[in-house]
Formats: sequence, structure tokens, C-alpha cells
Amino acid sequence: MSIEIDKLLEDDWESVRRIYLEGIATGNATFETEAPDWKSWDRTHLETPRLVARRPDEVIGWAALSPVSRRRVYAGVAEVSVYVASEAQGIGVGRRLLMALIEQAEQSGIWTLQAGIFPENEASIALHRSCGFREVGRRERIGKLGDMWRDVILMERRSPDVP
Repeated sequence: MSIEIDKLLEDDWESVRRIYLEGIATGNATFETEAPDWKSWDRTHLETPRLVARRPDEVIGWAALSPVSRRRVYAGVAEVSVYVASEAQGIGVGRRLLMALIEQAEQSGIWTLQAGIFPENEASIALHRSCGFREVGRRERIGKLGDMWRDVILMERRSPDVP
């Protein structure tokens, strides 16, 4: 079955939210414990790129960027979010989304992408590595998820077009 990478639209929100909730439920995808409403999510993510992976008639993954700072000097630095529906994991959807996100981010003037990933999320670490991200450090006990302190592996990818 063919998979298309497409622009994420407001009409996709319920599917995107469902996939986000699946990630939240794993306990290894995010510190978030609830998915926001569309307006909140829209306000906290860059307008472009925002992508979905579609099979005919269904969204099976999404990727988007969030600014890391409001300071002008960091305008070309963004944080990556990539989520794939549980039934579509392991077939290359995440890689296709992340590679398309990288390409469109660079076209939009983003020179550094970063991702904070729980060390237990080995699949996400491997995905980011395969797309040119490198580990730049481990943020120990950076935050609590429930009652448990969690570490985060900080990964980044710098555009080769930026000196």
C-alpha cells in the first residue's frame, strides 16, 4: 500500500492527536501527559514544515517543528517531533517523515534541528542517527514524568549548507 508524505492540515488534527496520544501512552515518547487541543498545538509549532504520512484515507504518522527560543539568534534552530501510529511502526514511515522534515526545514532556513529523546526509546534514537543526527549529550534527571526522574538524550543535526 502506498504512503504519501503530505502537509499537515487542521482537518488532520484528530488523527494526529490520536497518534500523539498513543506515543504519550508508551511513557517513552514525551514528558507530556495529555494531547493539547488544535489551537494550543498550532500556536506552539512552526507553520512549516508540518507533515503527515498518509495511506489512502488514513493518517499514520506526523512530524513538526517547535522553536527552541524566541530570541532572534536562534531563529534557525528548531526541535523535532516525529510520531508514527503503532500499527505503522517498523515499515519506514518515521524515516520518510523525518527526511522530508529535514529537507523542508532547510528550505525554510532552519540550520539546526534538535531532538530530546528518552534513552529507553532506542528506536527513535536509531531513527534520528540514521537521518544524520548525532548525540551531543545526556541531560540527567532533566524532568519528572509522574513520580520518576527521566534522562533525555539530546541529539542534533546541523545542515551541511551552514558553515
